[in-house]
Amino acid sequence: MRTEWQETKKSDIAYRVERNTLVITLGSELDHHSAEHIKNQSEYYLYKHQIRHIVFDFAKTNFMDSSGIGVIMGRYKTVRGLGGTIAVANVSEQLERIFVISGLHKLVDRYQTVRDAIQ
Repeated sequence: MRTEWQETKKSDIAYRVERNTLVITLGSELDHHSAEHIKNQSEYYLYKHQIRHIVFDFAKTNFMDSSGIGVIMGRYKTVRGLGGTIAVANVSEQLERIFVISGLHKLVDRYQTVRDAIQ
């Protein structure tokens, strides 16, 4: 099993590769400040490691705005074009409402834990 960690200095976002899955552990906020960084880093991992699936870990996240929705939508379009999937894990009730209102709940699979999402 191949695993790679990269922790950013400017935020509390971490990236981990397991087989052909990129796990993005988000910080406390998924907003316009972190969206561009996540977009750029995920593109790097997608092509460097031939990623087909992405799991967003929301365990530490308590806020998401429209930029966060856009990041997830953009990654969905990218990996779907590669034959992959997007999943989310550890989504709070508050963020679950955003997923439902935005329609993301129809596009991404939701899991209780990252391990469940990877398997």
